[in-house]
Amino acid sequence: MSKIPIWLIRIIAQIFIIILTMLPGGKIYAQLPTHLTIEEAYQQALKNYPLIKQRNLITKTREYSVSNAAKGYLPVLSINGQATYQSAVTNFPIQIPIAGFSVPQISQDQYKIYSEIDQVIYDGGVIKNQKQTAQTNEIIQQQDLVVELYALYDRVNQLFFGALLMNEQLKQNGLLKKEIQNGIDKTKALVANGIAFRSSVDELEAQLLQAEQSQVELNATKKAYLDMLGLFIGNPLDENTILEKPATPSYTDSISRPELLFYEYKRKSYDLQDQLLKTQLRPKFSLYMQGGYGRPGLNLLSNDFAWYYLGGIRLNWNLGSLYTLKDQKQLLDINRKTLDIQKETFLYNTRITQKQQNAGMEKYVELIKKDKGIISLRESVKNAADAQLENGVLSAHDYITQVNAEDQARQNLILHEVQLLQSQYTYQNTMGNIKNQ
Repeated sequence: MSKIPIWLIRIIAQIFIIILTMLPGGKIYAQLPTHLTIEEAYQQALKNYPLIKQRNLITKTREYSVSNAAKGYLPVLSINGQATYQSAVTNFPIQIPIAGFSVPQISQDQYKIYSEIDQVIYDGGVIKNQKQTAQTNEIIQQQDLVVELYALYDRVNQLFFGALLMNEQLKQNGLLKKEIQNGIDKTKALVANGIAFRSSVDELEAQLLQAEQSQVELNATKKAYLDMLGLFIGNPLDENTILEKPATPSYTDSISRPELLFYEYKRKSYDLQDQLLKTQLRPKFSLYMQGGYGRPGLNLLSNDFAWYYLGGIRLNWNLGSLYTLKDQKQLLDINRKTLDIQKETFLYNTRITQKQQNAGMEKYVELIKKDKGIISLRESVKNAADAQLENGVLSAHDYITQVNAEDQARQNLILHEVQLLQSQYTYQNTMGNIKNQ
């Protein structure tokens, strides 16, 4: 019985694997390549970051705070009781000479239990201020959360462009290996014709092994970047993931960072505190109804336990806050000035960073221009070296030198192009032009 050819076994195995992956419930072990843009990475990182869960908690806090403040308009029921002993009570020092009539003696121990319903009519604007404060506090906390989350963009940039750089360098590494292999093939032909030594082939093959070592290192670094990026976005990434090279972003010199809105909302909270100081000085009016049981009741001439009720309108005007009003206003002014200094400092530091990043982008633009000129010259020299190697008038060592020189020039161009792109997106982030919240 004849043996089945190895190539046929391999084809059958591949077909078998494909059939398994297409069956219902079959597991696909080779993950299909997926695409990932940097905008998608931003969005997924935000959704996956644990701190994002705090948004719902902040909203719930505002809802409960506003609800509690609104309940200040509801009638308030209170139940009270007291038992007292008085050193003296009301008495009548005169005698009324009427048959069958006597003035009752009021007891010195008295008792009372009653309930009271109080309904606010006018509170001076305190409840309205409390609702506005709760809503403003939510906005401040949400904006503070946005500020914290905004820092994620820089970390995503570092990982995304780091993986992108490794990917571009791997492409160049592949071209380098082709150049070296081309030299090996030509040198082997020269050796076969007795024009070159076997040591020249060995030198080129050693250089090919070094290029393959570089490929292993680049793949390992790329995998590390993709693994970390996958953790950030909550979606595992592997070597099949295609990172789309971002287009050059459009940006302006105006600063629109989320910190600026945070300062604006914080100032509004100080304005609400200022309004609260005014509302605390206003009189408060309410309706009330009281009903109870005690001795004596409302009839002071009776010493018996009795039911009673009364109602009316109540005025409450507390002017005690006048003592601290001036100091509290000064404290608010200090808080406003402190906030202005913080905002000014933030803008100052951002402008400095802006200038530094602008200088960095201009540097990369100039370097890229020089890189392209160097590559043009290196490529010309390498092509000449390739022809000389083929004709046997150039050593393998000199050929490798020219190939490496061109490769280094191309690697520099790749590095500077990715660095320019990353610096442009970092600049966009610094100026606040990323809007994914």
